[in-house]
Amino acid sequence: MEQAYRLPSVRTVGLDAPFRWLAEGWRDMMRALLPSLFYGAVLAVVSFTLSKALINSSAAFWALALSCGFVFIAPVLAMGLYEAGRTLETGEKPTLSQMLFVRGALRQDIAYLGLALLLIYLLWGRVAQTVYGLSTFRLHTTASEFIDFALRTGEGHAMLITGTIIGGAIAFFSYCLVVVSTPMLLDQRANVFAATFISLRAVSKNFAPLLLWAFIIAAFVLASAATWFMAFIVVFPWLGLASWRAYRDLVQENASQSAEILPA
Repeated sequence: MEQAYRLPSVRTVGLDAPFRWLAEGWRDMMRALLPSLFYGAVLAVVSFTLSKALINSSAAFWALALSCGFVFIAPVLAMGLYEAGRTLETGEKPTLSQMLFVRGALRQDIAYLGLALLLIYLLWGRVAQTVYGLSTFRLHTTASEFIDFALRTGEGHAMLITGTIIGGAIAFFSYCLVVVSTPMLLDQRANVFAATFISLRAVSKNFAPLLLWAFIIAAFVLASAATWFMAFIVVFPWLGLASWRAYRDLVQENASQSAEILPA
């Protein structure tokens, strides 16, 4: 007999909700401080090493592109933090091994979502490369040359405006797909289609709060990039735990009788 998965309902939240999620995420991080900071440190070191290697290889543009595009893959990288948030809800403290090796993340549905995000990320990178190529005939090989071009020339200003509009639209579409779906997939009953549908529904019902949440996340990521990603030691686990709180606030655990049913 075919099993069915009953879709949960989506709550409506106020404009103050993102700040509440940040406060709750901070408290959760304080309850699991050492494993959270270690988790963030791993991401900080990897991000710093990759960016430094690109700049030293005369690929300053790609260092910036990868830094801005980090938001596409961050939700999957935060699986360990979602698991930590779920563990804290039970009154227990998560261990580092639980956060680094999340059994619930070893699923085909999460692989599908990760693949979709990777494809969007590659599309975003290609768009960024095209916008850059159409803006100048020169290849700026150092960070100082690229920054000087972007901030002090008319072509650079046009590149930033065009890239922000197009890249922002792609990034927001990706965000709509994952803001709820990634943590939701830790629930073994949910599949990738149900999770992304609920994520899109959450954004449609809470457009203003979740738009604000997107701006907050983007601001934290850009601020962290300005510190050579060292701020990720604190920022990444904080945002990851806050994102788990956002999911729990937006998605009602027990589905109503009128909720849709999807095959498992």
